Amino acid sequence: MSAMSVRLPDWLHKQLRECAKREGVSINQLISSAAAEKLAALMTEEYLVARARRGRRKRFDTALRSVPDVEPEPFDRLPERAARPRRRKPAGR
Repeated sequence: MSAMSVRLPDWLHKQLRECAKREGVSINQLISSAAAEKLAALMTEEYLVARARRGRRKRFDTALRSVPDVEPEPFDRLPERAARPRRRKPAGR
């Protein structure tokens, strides 16, 4: 494990202290956890961007054709408002 000195604004330090107390953890644990969560989010975004670049429309269309064209189960339906397709704006506007 390594140590790191970080300068924080007073208001942020106070908020971290209060939050750590509420959560029953040390400020170090709270900051370590927050940093790990942020890093995971950033790494996930990078992974998804890289994965999207590898995608191929032809393979996508082939996979989509293999999916049965059936209505979803009632528990899996979108609300009526969300089910309507969105209108696309014409290009160049």
